[in-house]
Amino acid sequence: MPGPRGRRPATGGRPRVVYGITVPQSAATLLRGQLGWFRTQGWDVHLVTSPGGPLDAVVDRERVTVHRLPMARETRPLADLVALVRWVVLLRRLRPDVLNVGTPKAGLLGTLAGWLARVPVRVYVMRGLRLQGARSRGQRAVLWAAERLSVGLATDVVCVSHSLREEATALRLFGRRDRPVVLAAGSSNGVDPGRWDPGFSAADRDAVRAGWGAAPGDLVVGFVGRVAFDKGVQDLLAAFGPLTDLPVRLLLLGPVEDEELRGAITALGERVTRIEDWTFDLDHVYVGIDVLCLPTRREGFPNVVLEAALAEVPSITTTATGARDSVVPGVTGWLVETGDVDGLATAIRACVADREGVRVAGRAARARALSDFRPTTIWSGLEQLYRSGSPTPPGSRSASRNG
Repeated sequence: MPGPRGRRPATGGRPRVVYGITVPQSAATLLRGQLGWFRTQGWDVHLVTSPGGPLDAVVDRERVTVHRLPMARETRPLADLVALVRWVVLLRRLRPDVLNVGTPKAGLLGTLAGWLARVPVRVYVMRGLRLQGARSRGQRAVLWAAERLSVGLATDVVCVSHSLREEATALRLFGRRDRPVVLAAGSSNGVDPGRWDPGFSAADRDAVRAGWGAAPGDLVVGFVGRVAFDKGVQDLLAAFGPLTDLPVRLLLLGPVEDEELRGAITALGERVTRIEDWTFDLDHVYVGIDVLCLPTRREGFPNVVLEAALAEVPSITTTATGARDSVVPGVTGWLVETGDVDGLATAIRACVADREGVRVAGRAARARALSDFRPTTIWSGLEQLYRSGSPTPPGSRSASRNG
């Protein structure tokens, strides 16, 4: 088997790829199926991530070698230096042909260690821009510098959406030699109907909705994710407040990260159902809701929109980076301007008034998810990038920078 970019594999004929991601929760979701697929394609696959969480489940599912390397999500100079040294030692021992890293901390430490260890192919997967959520100029400057360094030390950059690449370009995160690619229609890992469809078929929609306290005629609007300001939950709550004249219920599923939001949630009273215990098995949730609402302020590419689409649930989302790539306005969902509370309320009212239109949009959303976001499209594009620097799936735009 030829090695990546013509290099002879260091593992007796099997090319070796090392994936790096900061926390195991991200590995469980963002890399689901991808690691195992590369293993079946003949790669020697290793995963580097922090210990704990669902890591054992990832090992059982993907059947790859895991290296537990603590990484702090926040900036901690001493701990980050220790983690960097461990990264370099590990990479020099493994001598991988390819390094694939993503999420801010693993992206920075991994690309720096990969450059120091002279890994020939260093792929940085840009899954979003954390700097867009910075709360001060100083923090924004630090996050910009870290992102620019990750890009500069990589040989190839993959952006998970076209709008993310456009925004990163506008922020001058790419140099003249950088040629960031978007694989097909985007997303970090696609969406697998084989994972979701059995759960959808087994779920009892009426029983699920009754458990939430929803009446048979209610339109259930669902939010799935971190209940946080950067997800725009405050805008959703503000939009939902005045809709007391409508048969509509709000489902909020996810942990509360910004405690200031609890008061606004409580103010909605019995019109909101809260589920704080996070689960990776959300099939019964998507089956029970009529419309997904993601009023986010920033994204890379929202996976929840694709997951809901498989259940024939359309989405209301915003024009924020990444989010606007996830729906076709007026076809598979609705777009409102980021932070537009009145626009969110208007979109929800429109869904209440046109239930058949919601169902039509849901069917179109599923059709698009099946045609444009197959996981194997993303994975095969990555493999082509690893080997030649030219991803080949339809919609990809190649041109890598070898370092």
